[in-house]
Amino acid sequence: MTVRPSPTVRRRRLGLELRRLRETAGLTIEVVADRLECSSSKISRIETGHTGVTPRDVRDMLEVYGIDGVTAEDLVQVARDARQKGWWHLYGTVLTGAYVGLEAAASSIHSYEVQVIPGLLQTQNYARVMIRTGRPEMSDSDVDRRVHVRMARQSLLVQDDPLDLWVVLDETMFHRLVGGSTVMREQFDHVVDSAAQPNVTVQVLPFSSGAHVAMEGSFTILGYDEQADPDVVFAENAAGGLFLEKDEELQRYQYIFDHLRASAMPPDESIAYIAARAKEL
Repeated sequence: MTVRPSPTVRRRRLGLELRRLRETAGLTIEVVADRLECSSSKISRIETGHTGVTPRDVRDMLEVYGIDGVTAEDLVQVARDARQKGWWHLYGTVLTGAYVGLEAAASSIHSYEVQVIPGLLQTQNYARVMIRTGRPEMSDSDVDRRVHVRMARQSLLVQDDPLDLWVVLDETMFHRLVGGSTVMREQFDHVVDSAAQPNVTVQVLPFSSGAHVAMEGSFTILGYDEQADPDVVFAENAAGGLFLEKDEELQRYQYIFDHLRASAMPPDESIAYIAARAKEL
């Protein structure tokens, strides 16, 4: 079983458990906030993992829920662990949101991309062009830092317990020159090389497939081995992205991804197609 420590995931796990305990106690967020003399939004953000929580806050909340003993001490320790910093926190000035922290602990990633090669498969030159184009106001030093983070994330594919990556790439991206022919040829070759790893599967969704179930856009399903860590869907947008965690949302996106895999070229044909596009460039 793949278990990678990540303070982001610990914080999310703790929030889910605190919500479960509150609901078991039959208390609303408003009642808890009133007893702790804080805002309802603070309790909500703790439960969704969107904000950190101190061990003292956890003790106070558990006291309200009537939880003590070993259970309480275990949860307080989770709160302490969640306050540790992941390596990506060093780049907080150029990173926003929780995605990198959630990705760091994932055991599998299933992703559909329409326009852009996924970050875990990008070359340095391709990543630089994408970041610079998307953030023209960003300083050169901040672009460098973002590129560094993107390259560092790719260690997840080659470490001792690599995550399983399965991506479906829309044929659209193989006809859009990002950074010119040289950058794209290097990028396509890199995808082909990466797909040779046993934990990486790449498929191309051809134009000939016509209308399909994912016409609304790109998404990523982050999967976890730990039962305490539910899977989560990340739908990226210009404002950063949206995390979806409800059972019906997860089932919907898994259904969509399964249909995309069935409609796409088989992995061997997909790699042959990408290699041919590289040669054409």
